[in-house]
Amino acid sequence: MSLTEQESPGDGPPVDVWEEAHNSAEFQQLRSRLRRFVFPMTALFLLWYLLYVLLADYAHGFMSTKVVGNINIGLIFGLLQFVSTFVITGLYVRYANRKLDPIAEKIREDLEGVAK
Repeated sequence: MSLTEQESPGDGPPVDVWEEAHNSAEFQQLRSRLRRFVFPMTALFLLWYLLYVLLADYAHGFMSTKVVGNINIGLIFGLLQFVSTFVITGLYVRYANRKLDPIAEKIREDLEGVAK
């Protein structure tokens, strides 16, 4: 018996079913859609963070410009790092609910149908 014909541990489907699911068009579409969101968003966030670090290191005058009282541009940019994290999280949840979860649900249902 080959590795692909062996039963997987636990109550799940056989290993060959997992391979078939991995190679399916739905799974490839799921991976493609995930990458289409994650990679650009990661690059955008890293560029935003790098801009913040570079400004903090090389643009002291700009970053220390007072806006209101003791609040300066550097503090505002630092707080915007947290805001951007929450915005990205919200965008991902919305994207996943609309574009990823329906495909993942179909794959899961197909796999559970095989396991029964």
